Amino acid sequence: MHLTLSQSTIRSFRPSDAASLTKHCGTYSVARNMNNIPHPYSLQDAEEWIAIASRGTPESHFALAIDDEVVGGIGVMLAAPDRLGVSGHCAEIGYWLGESFWGRGIVSEALAALTEWTFANLRVVRLQAAVYARNPASARILEKAGYTFEGRLHARYFRDGEFIDGLLYAKVRLPG
Repeated sequence: MHLTLSQSTIRSFRPSDAASLTKHCGTYSVARNMNNIPHPYSLQDAEEWIAIASRGTPESHFALAIDDEVVGGIGVMLAAPDRLGVSGHCAEIGYWLGESFWGRGIVSEALAALTEWTFANLRVVRLQAAVYARNPASARILEKAGYTFEGRLHARYFRDGEFIDGLLYAKVRLPG
């Protein structure tokens, strides 16, 4: 995967990305609003994530790079069809960006691009994202990309000894 955007590139992870992934993902300001990122974030965590992301079929977790340095991540978790063969049309999209790159519109552009790529390439009809309610910047990114607010998920997350509400957003594109 390789999408060249005006400010960044969405591309496949490489083993050589581990150091920059650790650097930009390893700050508490990033981890505090992410459910699945440990803090502290180690080089071993980065290497394990790159291995997981690289073997996905189809590939759906990508590096967000500037000048070929990983400064963030963006990806889609595809839902497995249930036993009746339905629900496989839904996916959850997520993203993060290193703190020194915040406020530049990098993730807004990347989210819009990956959303379009997902609808075009992965047979997804519904993309959704739940963000921490204490992170209004992330909610604004979703709104800019055309996602619609669907509701508040009370006590959806638990991080650092605190229950945190989630804000659920979705974008639907029906075939035809």
